[in-house]
Amino acid sequence: MGGGMIQPGGGANTRRRRGARGSAPMSEINVTPFVDVMLVLLIIFMVAAPLLTAGVPIELPETAAAPLPQEQEEPLALTVAADGRVLIGSTEVPRDELLPRLRAIAGERQGDKVFLRADGSVPYSEVMVIMGALNAGGFRNIGLVTDAGGPTLDGADEAGR
Repeated sequence: MGGGMIQPGGGANTRRRRGARGSAPMSEINVTPFVDVMLVLLIIFMVAAPLLTAGVPIELPETAAAPLPQEQEEPLALTVAADGRVLIGSTEVPRDELLPRLRAIAGERQGDKVFLRADGSVPYSEVMVIMGALNAGGFRNIGLVTDAGGPTLDGADEAGR
């Protein structure tokens, strides 16, 4: 009787199907290159972030006061360097142009908050002159920037509390 036998290995038809299925495109996404790129970018930003804080190196006085709460609009930063230079943000401003610039900036901003950074060696009278200019320029909410952990009147420091 001339019937065909089914072979246990699957025969020629099975081999053809396996070959077609083996060459089908893979539907999975390879995320390894993506992860590698993200890790490199993370390292670059971690190294570059401290370098992006533009400013003048000054020695801020220390105080035990609590920090101010955060606002939605970033406050204006005004710096008085040890050599007497005045900077709005990172731009140096001559003293005779300070008041007109402050008035122009106050007209563009929603809030009147400003952070005043002054070197500890700058005389108190100079800081008060700048604060008067800020007030005359339209900034009524002035925060003095200091370093934390300074002395207190009761003699206790931050570590002893």
